[in-house]
Amino acid sequence: MKSLFQKLGALLATLRVWTINLVTLLILLYVVVAVISVIGRMPAAVDPEGKVLILNPDGLILDQEVFPSDFSFPFTLPEENQLQSRDLIRLIRAAAEDERLAGVMIDFSEASFAGPSTVLNIANELAALRQSGKPVIAFSESMTTASYLMAAQADEIYVHQSGAVSVTGIGGYRRYTRELTDKLKITIHNYSQGDFKSALEGLTRNDMSAPDRLQREELYGPIWTALKNGMAEARGLEPELFQNMADNYSAPLLDEAAYDGLAFAEEQGVIDGTMSFPEFRSYMIEKFGKAEDEERDTYPHIGADAYFAQLEADDAEAEDAVAVVFVEGGIQPGEIGPGVAGADDVARLIRRAHEDESTKALVLRVNSPGGSIIASDIIRDELLAAGRKDLPVYVSMGDVAASGGVWVSTPADVIYAEPTTITGSIGVAIAFPTLERSLEYVGLHYDGVTTSEHAGWGINMPVNEKLDALFARFGSSAYQRFIDHVAVSRDKEPEYIRSIAGGRVWLAPRAQEIGLIDEIGTMEQTLEAAAAAAGLEDYRVNYVVKEPSFGMALLQRFSASAGIELKAPFEELVRGVASLAEILENLDQPTATVMCTDCLVELR
Repeated sequence: MKSLFQKLGALLATLRVWTINLVTLLILLYVVVAVISVIGRMPAAVDPEGKVLILNPDGLILDQEVFPSDFSFPFTLPEENQLQSRDLIRLIRAAAEDERLAGVMIDFSEASFAGPSTVLNIANELAALRQSGKPVIAFSESMTTASYLMAAQADEIYVHQSGAVSVTGIGGYRRYTRELTDKLKITIHNYSQGDFKSALEGLTRNDMSAPDRLQREELYGPIWTALKNGMAEARGLEPELFQNMADNYSAPLLDEAAYDGLAFAEEQGVIDGTMSFPEFRSYMIEKFGKAEDEERDTYPHIGADAYFAQLEADDAEAEDAVAVVFVEGGIQPGEIGPGVAGADDVARLIRRAHEDESTKALVLRVNSPGGSIIASDIIRDELLAAGRKDLPVYVSMGDVAASGGVWVSTPADVIYAEPTTITGSIGVAIAFPTLERSLEYVGLHYDGVTTSEHAGWGINMPVNEKLDALFARFGSSAYQRFIDHVAVSRDKEPEYIRSIAGGRVWLAPRAQEIGLIDEIGTMEQTLEAAAAAAGLEDYRVNYVVKEPSFGMALLQRFSASAGIELKAPFEELVRGVASLAEILENLDQPTATVMCTDCLVELR
């Protein structure tokens, strides 16, 4: 018997070794194949002389790309490609000045945008490209609000004859669950501070509150007007035409076979016509000639990746620098990741920036709806440390810098915001459910012994008067601290800040009027102002970012160049289970946050 188990143990040990070796071999083969594929597909140097630049970004256009910190098997990358707006702007400006290019073809149908400021900035760059004199032609299978705004900046716009032009406007609906939680006998406790702080009212109401409706109308109206004006001015049309299209000729769920809408768009001059792919190819050959170096019939062209790869690097010879650190995404403790401004990492980057002797001014680019209070304070503390070194500290607000995004901005000497930046939301959100009625209904009871009044308390128990008062003080003190930070930063009395706070969000022009920001301007204008404050004439911009690990950089390169799908099996299932586990874990941890969950305006 002993001999049998010894042989069985030896067999298992051998199998384990062989399994490890096999997995290692598979990983090595995967990497080798990927490297060979990358080398084979890396864009060769292409002469742009006489060619049409094809500008068809695929992915989310945002301020700063962010990748997971971890490099582990199975290999995973963010679901959506990320494109830095500054890189795209650099490419567009280079194309505008490049006399070798015969023209530009644009297609933004596969691009999405971080928010309204980003989409309007890119549209302005495309308008300048058109004004450079070279032909700009737009062609897509179908177009949405954002992609049509891009196309409108072109000289000619064509859509596939079975496609659609869906200019749908902005806004949407949210879920309200109060009736559901009442029926399930779940008690919701709400200690949020501010009548306009609507982040958690979906739990406490069955419909939208009047304050939330008011602030949304005051946000969405001007943003939608800016988008309509951008489309109309580019095409020499009236903005009311696009309102008519949104009301009567757009089906939000229909991105093909919108024949009536296409006919209306062509009749009204919104587009120049419809074409099939062969027809468009023939049109481009007729317009720009036939490519001599291609085996197939096509027009001479160069891809955006190949064109960008040969652009000369930005001049970095200047000794003095204006450092830029990004707060991109929800503010949480820990590391930076996709959609997460990890406070520990952001603070380290700010410290690296202000400890660099070449840094003469610091700009914090904030594109965040906020998040954790302690995480916001960690970032704020490091920005205060930079200011104590007599460095000019400027903030540039992007698409949204609300709630915690305002909190981290308070140490700034000057705050800039884009014309359509959403900011404010000075308030505190805290609400949570307790299940005592539900559990009692099904016959489940709790009892025990503790050495203090609230030891062992959880969401399975009711909130007594003493605990209720404790949570109320918790929310109130956090709100007062927020108000005090802003009051000191803006050189205002706390009571004045309280009068414009209440969780209310503001568009940048109104925020400037009430003193929450100083200037309306772009990121570039913020950099110029910070450099001027530091007395700099010759300077470089130093983007202080967290670089991906070597392994993650390889995966990024493989995915972009080799077209390799790097998704773990059952990844969606794992992500769903993980999200559910996180929700359940946080249910018994009532937390005050400075988050504006409804400040994000999605544009596609």
